[in-house]
Amino acid sequence: MNTQRICCAGFGGQGTLSMGKILAYAGMLEGHEVSWCPSYGPEMRGGTANCHVIVSDEPIGSPVITSDANCVIAMNQPSLDKFVDILGDGGVLIANADLAVLKEDRSNIQVMNVPANSMATQEFGSAKLANIILLGAVIQATGSVKVESIDDAFAHVFGGAKAKFIPDNKKAFEIGFEFAKNYK
Repeated sequence: MNTQRICCAGFGGQGTLSMGKILAYAGMLEGHEVSWCPSYGPEMRGGTANCHVIVSDEPIGSPVITSDANCVIAMNQPSLDKFVDILGDGGVLIANADLAVLKEDRSNIQVMNVPANSMATQEFGSAKLANIILLGAVIQATGSVKVESIDDAFAHVFGGAKAKFIPDNKKAFEIGFEFAKNYK
């Protein structure tokens, strides 16, 4: 495995940090070196939030991604505008197409537009699982961790009283994974 540098960004309350935490936990369960570096504003909901996740077989020198990201997940337009430039050549931009659109031509990256809010609302009645749909797309596009490791991470992250959320999270993940598999 090579080093995967993934930036997850969105508004507070969209599950941006949770998405990154699940990814980092899955990498840790596989025995990789991982870092999860969250950053968020003082607002609980509606403020900006992002996290940098690095999954590697080598020691990680810095948890902050300033360039050469393999993947950026943008859950809204301000996040896309802020973080698209840290993508390295051949990187993947996964945009929540309901709230973010790449406005410039970037021939050196792959762009995957996922209507995650619409998909989550159609399947679950609200956009709350849009982040997990995007996580499924990320794993399909990058191969940064195994699908089975995400399932194991759900069990650790959603332990105790939160275990009731695991089936819907698994289903949302599968929806995003299949969408990315069939993406043009």
